[in-house]
Amino acid sequence: MPNPMSVRTLFVSDIHLGTRDCQAKLLVSLLRRVRPERLYLVGDIVDLIAMQKRAVLPPDQQRLAARLLRLARAGCEIIYIPGNHDAAMRRLCGLRVHRVRIERQAIHVTADGRRLLVSHGDEFDTHVRIAPWMLALGDGMHQFVLALNRWCNRGRRLLGMPYWSLAAALKQRSGAARRYVDQFEQAALYQAAREGLDGYVGGHIHKAGFRARDGVLYCNDGDWVEHCTALMEAPCGRLQLIDWRGEVIAREPVMVNGLKSGEALPDAVGAATRGA
Repeated sequence: MPNPMSVRTLFVSDIHLGTRDCQAKLLVSLLRRVRPERLYLVGDIVDLIAMQKRAVLPPDQQRLAARLLRLARAGCEIIYIPGNHDAAMRRLCGLRVHRVRIERQAIHVTADGRRLLVSHGDEFDTHVRIAPWMLALGDGMHQFVLALNRWCNRGRRLLGMPYWSLAAALKQRSGAARRYVDQFEQAALYQAAREGLDGYVGGHIHKAGFRARDGVLYCNDGDWVEHCTALMEAPCGRLQLIDWRGEVIAREPVMVNGLKSGEALPDAVGAATRGA
């Protein structure tokens, strides 16, 4: 393998260590390909909720945890922002554990001077207008689809084929899932604009992507149970989504004079998030 590529910052979230769906081996593969100066762990790194029922920590996951600690010892600045599945870690916010800084959220300044709010994103759940019974049904279906995803990729490995996300492909076809993502993105964009920032970086919804509106940039780094993607900041400050092989799958939208065409944030979003 060639020497790892140096990157200024890497954002990863939703690893869900401790579950059967964690694609730790693929994340280790990425961390062999890129060498970040700063690494943000943007929530749901360890799935403490799932581990209360059944803890799964195979060798691949143990190697990933060890690699993260080695990165910290080697001088990589690691900021851990707990999510809803590892919310118990929020009691440690403000502390350093094994050279890893734990924070509730962060303001990241890119190389080109932009200020981005970084949080897991579960704080926006109250602004997404979906009935509780639909959320419960969706969670049950999600677990079923993830089980199908495991079997699908087990077969692909036997055939010598690379990882492919069946779960992500099925969710892409769901209108309800698209509406959920749209509302989440709008809430995150509004919060960043409300705080006078240039953008937002988060995870939580397992849907990697960019969105720009009224000069504010939304970035979601994806997850490591379905999409296996990360957000990377190049030395110049530009942001890109990469997959587990380190290949660029999307670049941040180009804005002219800080603005990108698109309608203004709906009043309903502002009203829903006011006071957040």
